[in-house]
Amino acid sequence: MTLDKVRVEMSAEKQRMDLVALDLDGTLTNEKKQVTERTKQAIWRAQEMGMRIALASGRPYAGCRPVAKALELEKRGGYILAFNGGQILECHTGTMLHSKEIAKDLLPEIFRAGERFGVTALTYEGDKILSEHPEDRYVQQECFINQIKVKQVASLEQYVTWPVPKCLLVGEHDQLLPVKAYLEETFQDALSIYFSESYFLEIMAEGVNKARGLKLLTERLKSSREHILACGDGLNDISMIQYAGLGVAMANACEEAKAAADWLAPSNEEDGVAQVLEQLLKEMS
Repeated sequence: MTLDKVRVEMSAEKQRMDLVALDLDGTLTNEKKQVTERTKQAIWRAQEMGMRIALASGRPYAGCRPVAKALELEKRGGYILAFNGGQILECHTGTMLHSKEIAKDLLPEIFRAGERFGVTALTYEGDKILSEHPEDRYVQQECFINQIKVKQVASLEQYVTWPVPKCLLVGEHDQLLPVKAYLEETFQDALSIYFSESYFLEIMAEGVNKARGLKLLTERLKSSREHILACGDGLNDISMIQYAGLGVAMANACEEAKAAADWLAPSNEEDGVAQVLEQLLKEMS
């Protein structure tokens, strides 16, 4: 839909959005991984109008925390849906509201699959990325995205003896496709497996995705999906774009996300999130 058509529909239905779910990379942040002043101001005005903010990202909590700090969510209130909704945290209290992890007995085969297909596996421990290959270009990309460091381990299979919220297999897309097929056949419905980028194959516990995370959060807030605004750009954003009452894809989004969206917004380099909120606030005033 075009901006004008959404504006007419929003006015006619007089819907009030009370939860704003924002993907981070490629959506809320620019290419420098920063939130611009215009975007901050738009988010703060939305909060003053009664909207609650949820950062919904594939990043670990440690990677979401700097963005939450920039938005002053600990003071102003808000939520973090880390690991694609595998963890939900309340910023004001630091309370973990929900956590769903991959059972530890499933992890060895995930790590072995990486070795078998010649791609690199990683997972997380606190504020560190764990990998056997810290020099891998895509491991370094994950470090840059999250602004956290990598810890090298000799063997993920031997080192990681606890359940984890997410594993990531990284590599060229044509290398990852057969890994995805193998894992889906091996684990059936025991895992959620999907791409966030062509070079990032995300692996979470069964049923974990951003839409599911938003459903759990709206139930806790006694709200409903019709009053959710969700903005995203990637393959892992499609579920929440489809789930939300108003689903927005950025101009820089993948084609699949654009096809799922109600509204196509300007890019993350053009303060697209700010423009969406400014228009929505105008319609609600």
